[in-house]
Amino acid sequence: MRLYQLDSYATRFQARVERAWSDGKGHYAVLSETLFYPESGGQPADTGVLRGAFGEVQVLHAYEEEKAFGDVVHVLSAPVPQGAEVEGEINWQRRFRHMQRHTAQHILSQALLRAGGYHTVAVSLDSPLSTLDLAEEVEEEKVRQAEALAAFAVYADYPVEAFWVSEEELAHYPLRRPPKVQGKVRLVRIGDFDLAACGGTHLKTSAQAGPIKVQKWERYKGGTRVYFMAGWEALEDYHAKHALLARLALAFSTSALDLEKPIKRLQEELYALKGENQALKEALVEALLPRALEERVLLVPQAVIPELAKRLLSWSDKTFLLLSKEGRFALLGPGKERALAALQALGARGGGKEILQGALPRERIAEALDPGLVS
Repeated sequence: MRLYQLDSYATRFQARVERAWSDGKGHYAVLSETLFYPESGGQPADTGVLRGAFGEVQVLHAYEEEKAFGDVVHVLSAPVPQGAEVEGEINWQRRFRHMQRHTAQHILSQALLRAGGYHTVAVSLDSPLSTLDLAEEVEEEKVRQAEALAAFAVYADYPVEAFWVSEEELAHYPLRRPPKVQGKVRLVRIGDFDLAACGGTHLKTSAQAGPIKVQKWERYKGGTRVYFMAGWEALEDYHAKHALLARLALAFSTSALDLEKPIKRLQEELYALKGENQALKEALVEALLPRALEERVLLVPQAVIPELAKRLLSWSDKTFLLLSKEGRFALLGPGKERALAALQALGARGGGKEILQGALPRERIAEALDPGLVS
């Protein structure tokens, strides 16, 4: 029996180990009844412990042996004896956060359907930043309307209830989407806001799912993937972002909502400096080019090595070594392979095709500056 479908808020239960086995990958048990939710429908599995005469073992994961109505298999940290009586306890904090994500997903899916006619086709609730996939591409205005509708559903404090109906009775219920199972179907109703077939764990009221915050969305497989956070995790995200904004506002001597102005000024200054830096690099390359052509082994600033090497490529009858004080180097020309072997004898590493590039230990730079290296 799946006890979590009777009471999602229960945390402990008594059961008997009906089957137990081990293989090269781990240890497993099927219990006479369980509160452990098996990973399904985008919702992660519960974790926790089993206690008995054998001691205590961790429940690391749970999954369905067969979809929908198969046994729940518990993945354990150690073997348990078949037939043993056990007390199970789930990780409540993990369970409650999963219930917040799951109930919030139901609310947001219904809100998106109402606001934009968007249909949820898949969900993933395995991290605080959860996702739901829509069959359609979205408009920003409709997504914002849906977010507001979801907030309304949270503030309305709708009761959340689960009940079973036969397959024949389904036609009498206005479901948000068709069920994926046959036979008796478990429905989850959120007041008069949402009704869907679902076998997962949910909150007692919609208010416990809040706040629900859409973080972003993107095109995905011809439709849209929507990222959202809910409940405690949305609050934690808000607190972290608020603290970050407060620190940045203090650093810029402004308010959090006026941060865009100093950041934009910094961006403009950065772009200007990048342009000046590029112009200076080009001027330096021009100034170094005659000397490089004459000496062919040259100590130059590391930043100009790539561009100077490219300029020297047209002098295909000569071999050049450009070396920085940090040990970075570029080799090009007909004798580059022989010169590279000489550098490797000094501890250099590198390679390439037209231009050989790499690094040399700093203490060997003086030896590498020998003009005979490229003669």
